[in-house]
Amino acid sequence: MGVRGFTTASSATQDRLELALAPALTPDGTVASPSFFHGFATEPQVLARGLLSLADITATRYFKYTPTTQRDPVLTAHGDRLRAEVFSACNSVYARLDVLGSGLDGGEVARGTTNVDIGMATRRALASIGRNELFHLDVGRHGLTVATLSAAATERPVEMPDRWVHALGNVAEMHRRLERAFTLDRAAARTLLTSIPAATAAGSAAWLAPTASGFRMAPRRIPGAVHVHGLHRLSALKRLLPHVTGLTVYGPADGEPGTTAFEVELRHARLLLGITEEAWRGFSGEGSLVSALAEPDATGHAALVSALLAFEPVIDVERLRLESGLTTAEVESGLAVLAASGRVGWDVHARAHFHRELPDDPERVTRGNPRVSAARRLVAQHLVVPGVQPGEWLVHAGTRDDPADYSVRGADGAARCTCTWQLTGGGDRGPCKHVLAVQIMMKEIR
Repeated sequence: MGVRGFTTASSATQDRLELALAPALTPDGTVASPSFFHGFATEPQVLARGLLSLADITATRYFKYTPTTQRDPVLTAHGDRLRAEVFSACNSVYARLDVLGSGLDGGEVARGTTNVDIGMATRRALASIGRNELFHLDVGRHGLTVATLSAAATERPVEMPDRWVHALGNVAEMHRRLERAFTLDRAAARTLLTSIPAATAAGSAAWLAPTASGFRMAPRRIPGAVHVHGLHRLSALKRLLPHVTGLTVYGPADGEPGTTAFEVELRHARLLLGITEEAWRGFSGEGSLVSALAEPDATGHAALVSALLAFEPVIDVERLRLESGLTTAEVESGLAVLAASGRVGWDVHARAHFHRELPDDPERVTRGNPRVSAARRLVAQHLVVPGVQPGEWLVHAGTRDDPADYSVRGADGAARCTCTWQLTGGGDRGPCKHVLAVQIMMKEIR
């Protein structure tokens, strides 16, 4: 695997993962000492400013603005492209830079994943790169090295924030639900980026809609519009303004407020920026995968699917179905577990999963989704029973701190519970443990 194992840091840093490079799994077998890429950028400024944009994002808390020192992207090589991913310090912004094969020259793109910091020396080197300057990039087990004719900097692999693993899974599932709303041409895209407030601005909400001449901001919902809360969270894209050739906006299929994504088209590259429904909400706190993780045998399906992955830039679900002998639904449930482990992402442009290799720790999925564990305990303790009314289930909490009984009505995504968490608005962050318990129970008795 490109990344195998992790070490637990001291108590002061136990919320971070140390990625350890090891033999990379490829379609041609394993490679003992992976070097992901060693060559030049065909668009030096696009790559340099794209990496700087990621560094800006991961070093910023957009809710109650506060700068931080963290600037470490996750780098993945897929054989035909390089991907760099980050979350903002407040976890409400996800960004991914895809450098396509046409944007890389002089070396073969291999396969693997690592995590590095973009320190001040690297930032200075990136900021100094001119449009036509030679820009050499080396990504491998040593980390990241960037070099020009006048400067060079090397960044070693660093520990990855633990909550990023959970957040990566939620991003994959939430972006999977998005649909392309509209696309702006070069002029309109640049006008939009110019109008974005500074990162320090207070968050505000508006509806962004396409027009014949470009776009407009509306205070209320209009046909074709996408709701955006905290437009200031897109401010890091301004670095790329001279290189933008278009912009696509993605929003929820039902047109309601929710997670949104903005994909900036660049020469031989794309930068996707996804934001949560509200600026105070972090991706790591969303419960988008809990229902999928509660599927029976999902962990076993994940183990089988995992053995067939090899850093694909686009995962072929039909191939996995044929090679694994699973049904399409079972492959998807396995991919959901792998997404919760951070090992599978979602590309809104290709509308397909992609593979990144992070430490394989099934217990981490359980720790990151306590509602699923709690729901399974309720079922195992026989605390879920049919109610008096048709379609009703009663869930006995059965604990000293929570002795109440809760009524669950409906099924799947329409199920409702009488618990406080559900009634106070928690339902838009995934079902509560009582609803999950009922879902598990119903699948067991089918």
